[in-house]
Amino acid sequence: MTCRAPLVKLVFLLALGSLLAFLSAGASADGLETDAELREPMVVVEPLREAVTSVQPTVRLKDIARFDGVRENQLTGLGLVVGLDGTGDSRGVAIRMVANMLTRFGIDVDATDVRTRNVAAVMVTANLPPFARIGDRLDVTVSSIGDAKSLQGGFLLQTPLRGADNQVYAVAQGPLSIGGFNVRSRGGQSQTNHPTIARGPGIAIVEREIWGEALPIDDWQLNLVLHSGDFTTAYRTAEEINNRFGPDTAWARDSSTITLSIPSAYRQNVIAFLAEVEEIEIAPDTVGRVVINERTGTVVIGQSVRVATVAVAHGNLRVSISEGSTVSQPPSLSSGETVVTRTSTLKVEEEGGQLMVLPGTATIGDLVNVLNAVGATPRDIIAILQAIKEAGALYGELEII
Repeated sequence: MTCRAPLVKLVFLLALGSLLAFLSAGASADGLETDAELREPMVVVEPLREAVTSVQPTVRLKDIARFDGVRENQLTGLGLVVGLDGTGDSRGVAIRMVANMLTRFGIDVDATDVRTRNVAAVMVTANLPPFARIGDRLDVTVSSIGDAKSLQGGFLLQTPLRGADNQVYAVAQGPLSIGGFNVRSRGGQSQTNHPTIARGPGIAIVEREIWGEALPIDDWQLNLVLHSGDFTTAYRTAEEINNRFGPDTAWARDSSTITLSIPSAYRQNVIAFLAEVEEIEIAPDTVGRVVINERTGTVVIGQSVRVATVAVAHGNLRVSISEGSTVSQPPSLSSGETVVTRTSTLKVEEEGGQLMVLPGTATIGDLVNVLNAVGATPRDIIAILQAIKEAGALYGELEII
């Protein structure tokens, strides 16, 4: 019993030490895990930078280009409009045309004996589209060439339409529409639209096709022509076509011509190739231009226009002149007479023109905002832009129409 007691104590102490060691190790593990959680690096999410996108729209090649050889042809003819309600020509070509027409029907009449205001001599114009076939219908525009007041309610008699080679390619005949009205009375007049120009939708019939009209394909190559020549646009067009059909399919020859080499897979169906080319979208480039119409006060500024730093002061000078009368009465019982004197007053007012600095702007929106801040009207903007251009601070073309 005496020896067993110290042994039991020793076993108890060893067990207690092992338990304390285990608890210490667990606490240490928990502490390390907690520290690891606290020391885990934070993920910093930076705000995404807004992509700088061009405001230049993307358009189809069909809308900015055409294939070489695919074009319209203009047609012109001299005709006679009948059935007018007293608003036709009073003299001139129309009367002689009526006399000639009556002669064709076996009625001989002197042009000096014809008195009518129900007919008008007109010029008839139309555009013959590419690849037009016999029997196709065309729209025509009819314009009076005499002193007719209105073509309202008129009917165009059969009129041959000729091309530049003096060949007849279409014949027009049918009712006309002016899209408005012209009413006159003794006391006044009411008018909507232009009554001496009319449209004839589909009243012309194609009678002759253009001989030899076909796509000018030479050695499986043809040209794509831009409506507005620009080297950047031509380069982008060739690149987009090559991205679609493979390298060496297109290359820019100049600022408005892109040569296309028809791929071998499309040589049995060229139209499919041309249709796919027309649907390709590109972002055309433009020259910075400011267009001004002083008659209407219209200002159009292209997005590529830039303005260097410049100071602008713009004020208006107002001059007003007023007249009045001053009456001078003579003294009583005198032999004087009353005199009326005319007086004029001249008043000059000048609005305070604030001197404002227009900074070198990066976008056209900045320029517009600054001009609006000045309180400039369209007329003021015209004068300001012209002065900035003369100062050499406007980078772009200034066009006045």
